[in-house]
Amino acid sequence: MSVRPTRRAMMAGTAAAAAAAGLTGCLQNPDSGASGAGGAQRYKKGDAPGSGTVSILGAFGGQEQEALMASLAEFEKSSGVKIQYTPDQDFTTTIQQRVGAGDMPDIALFPQPGGLFEIARKGVITPIDVYLDYDKISATLIPGFLDSARMQGRVYAAPMRMACKSLIWYPKAAYEAGGYSTAPATMQELYGIADQIKASGIAPWSDGWEAGPATGWVGTDWIEEFMLRVHGPEVYDDWIYHRIPFNDERVVQVFDLLGELLKGEGNVLGGPTTIQNTPFSEAPLPLFSNPPQAMLVRQGNFVTGFFPDDVKANMDSDVGVFAMPTWEGGFEGQPILGGGDLAALFNLNDDTVALMEFLSSDQFGGEWAKAGGWLSPHKTFDQALYPDETTRSVATIAAEAKVFRYDGSDVMPNAVGGGTFWKSMVQWLQGAKTSQQACDDIEASWPTS
Repeated sequence: MSVRPTRRAMMAGTAAAAAAAGLTGCLQNPDSGASGAGGAQRYKKGDAPGSGTVSILGAFGGQEQEALMASLAEFEKSSGVKIQYTPDQDFTTTIQQRVGAGDMPDIALFPQPGGLFEIARKGVITPIDVYLDYDKISATLIPGFLDSARMQGRVYAAPMRMACKSLIWYPKAAYEAGGYSTAPATMQELYGIADQIKASGIAPWSDGWEAGPATGWVGTDWIEEFMLRVHGPEVYDDWIYHRIPFNDERVVQVFDLLGELLKGEGNVLGGPTTIQNTPFSEAPLPLFSNPPQAMLVRQGNFVTGFFPDDVKANMDSDVGVFAMPTWEGGFEGQPILGGGDLAALFNLNDDTVALMEFLSSDQFGGEWAKAGGWLSPHKTFDQALYPDETTRSVATIAAEAKVFRYDGSDVMPNAVGGGTFWKSMVQWLQGAKTSQQACDDIEASWPTS
């Protein structure tokens, strides 16, 4: 997914194939001589001249569509290739229908890897090593990003947009006036800061999980963040792809650790009941009341769209952000949890390859970056193109990460990642289920095929 609310609103049911995808844990260049989709070998320019037009199907509409097309305008001008983009809010269903009817677009922009894998298993998507310089792309991407599109040793799409989730936001003036560190090295150090904030008479954290039928998704992000930090990306991968059971003792441990934070006396404004009943979009608001009622909120880069208008107008002066820290004794290095949009190729020819080369490069997205609401997955993207220092700070956090991992619940089977995981998180928060019971119930719900 590119931005969490989009995925949740769509309630997509395409992640089930991911559990059986057999993703490899290592990031390496596949054998470029191996056959790709439909038996394709390494593509060479001229093997299939294009028609001069490339069709793209994606979920971007409105202002995002305008920003996408503005970012492709220079490519159209320099290449002479015309781009026909079709937006579809029900992308997940439409792409499956079109594949079933043999009416595929030349390129599709997938908001989640689950749907990508389901269609790639039909043999209609060409692995990127057939036509792109895999090593060149890998060298500029945030480490681990290509793994999000890997199935059975082959990568079937190239990232063209990133969402960064592992972020802690704070009200800059009040936070700095309190003398609190803006760069805690570990979660344990952040807990110490939270104790200082509590001693000042307010709650350290604000949080909200209410999202209609998707209530609880914020809780799944918390668990994913802790799994990455406490146990590292390899165990995280084993967990989200069900190579270890959901009720593995390490997962239960993370639930307990998160419970100490979210359920601890005075840690979160209003406690568990307020967390459950507060819309996720309203969680940042107490940070910007006068005086602030809380100092910290953990949420992805999209959350700035829910800040008060006066705060959005003065983002750089009013808002501070730092990476959710590492866990002392856990994974050594800064992990980033996030999402992304993945460009996949159906029709292999000179024009489509040229466009995929551009979409997957650090040269794509300049106009979109200037418009706001877009992050490049490339460490080498020109950050001067972002519209404000806050966005540049987020981009730097992502670029300096040791490893990127895709949002786990978006990869799990939908019955779990968009069902029992959400529901069990709410029951756990309420105290109706222990950590063990929540994990047991989610494990029991995992599809057998």
